[in-house]
Amino acid sequence: MTDLEQLRSDLLGSIDAAAGLDAVEALRVHALGKQGAITGLLKTLGGMSPEERQQQGPRIHGLREAVTAALAERKTALERLALDARLAAETIDMTLPVDAVPAGSVHPVSQVMDELAEIFADLGFAVATGPEIEDDWHNFTALNIPESHPARAMHDTFYLAGEHEPKMVLRTHTSPVQIRTMMAQKPPIRIIAPGRVYRSDSDATHTPMFHQIEGLVIDKGITLGHLKWTLETFLKAFFERDDIVLRLRPSYFPFTEPSAEVDVGYSVVNGKRVIGGSEGWMEVLGSGMVHPRVIAACGLDPNEWQGFAFGTGVDRLAMLKYGMDDLRPFFDGDLRWLRHYGFSALDVPTLSGGVGA
Repeated sequence: MTDLEQLRSDLLGSIDAAAGLDAVEALRVHALGKQGAITGLLKTLGGMSPEERQQQGPRIHGLREAVTAALAERKTALERLALDARLAAETIDMTLPVDAVPAGSVHPVSQVMDELAEIFADLGFAVATGPEIEDDWHNFTALNIPESHPARAMHDTFYLAGEHEPKMVLRTHTSPVQIRTMMAQKPPIRIIAPGRVYRSDSDATHTPMFHQIEGLVIDKGITLGHLKWTLETFLKAFFERDDIVLRLRPSYFPFTEPSAEVDVGYSVVNGKRVIGGSEGWMEVLGSGMVHPRVIAACGLDPNEWQGFAFGTGVDRLAMLKYGMDDLRPFFDGDLRWLRHYGFSALDVPTLSGGVGA
């Protein structure tokens, strides 16, 4: 055996017997480092005659390639063995889910607002907003509410302190948004107006500040039939039930004529009222055809344009759908209540997945 063959045998044998990655690295330096055995042989090629170089060159380069491949193969094998040993020794189950990180919750009012926006967007309604501090004309006069109406009284409405001309109030409903929309854009109009409103009232089912959503349609040839269909479609989608039954009772609102209170049927299941069916009736909405005086106050011809409007409390809808029996905790800021009734921020309402998903 020549010296070159002996070196090849010794190096490959040592690499194959290397017990760890440190040993493999030491062999690499011994063979291929700057002062390595194979590196030294490569340096000798420059001093050889062309005939010797032609004979010895392929043998030395072949040795370098064989040793390089053997080093890489042994390193991979040792790394695999080390990983297997580590996995066998670990006691942590890597398939277990990680601990949940603290996360905030979406308030039920915000959730229901999003659900309503999703439903009415599918019906072709846009979302309109307006200021929460309103003047007397937009909040009352333009809506055909007379000076003597009880809603204008101090015990029902929050007026801003000081002398203001015109008088300024915390809006008592989102109806002023309807007025502003009719004055700002030409019909046809299809909007919902969600937002905070303020009234001087407080008990288990009333708070001084609450949330309301109103709807408005202004177009030609609008009838009560359009109103009833819209409300039925909306309530079926919101409560996610097909057995929703409505009852419209004649009522009076200054801004609509004719006006109707809307009751929804309910059934009693395990002693609790559940929306759907018609064992009993529960009032959920106020509605009616927009009064001609309101249309005229916004600069439109009531002989050409007709419309309907409706309104309901967002907080009340949340109570009915999600089984809450007291309105006051909505505003207490109790994290225990919110953790119980709150919604994950990732549960975005969609009609395809369910608005209450």
